[in-house]
Amino acid sequence: QVQLVESGGGLVQAGGSLRLSCAASGSFFSIYTMAWYRQAPGNQRELVAAITRGGFTNYADFVKGRFTISRDNAKNMVSLQMNSLKPEDTAVYCCNAEISTTRWGGRNDYWGQGTQVTVSS
Repeated sequence: QVQLVESGGGLVQAGGSLRLSCAASGSFFSIYTMAWYRQAPGNQRELVAAITRGGFTNYADFVKGRFTISRDNAKNMVSLQMNSLKPEDTAVYCCNAEISTTRWGGRNDYWGQGTQVTVSS
């Protein structure tokens, strides 16, 4: 069974920084794209940033220049460095990974439980 476990959320003042991490565990063959999504109360879930296994990255416009996504394939981990945080970044941040559990199986989406990020003004 595959699990994604996030860590690193918390409360920070505007302009501050936080680093989120997500580790995949369990039995699987390969991890493809890994990403961070967020959802604020009353809003739909939105993509924050994504990174392919080869290291290609994609960012939402609202975090470009402030957030950096990275991954460690050997440790099955993805991280999100968040700088210059704004109150509007307050949300539950969830880790997502595209994973195949067997060599010949298809890819499925897995999600972490989410971690709260609160930015005070």
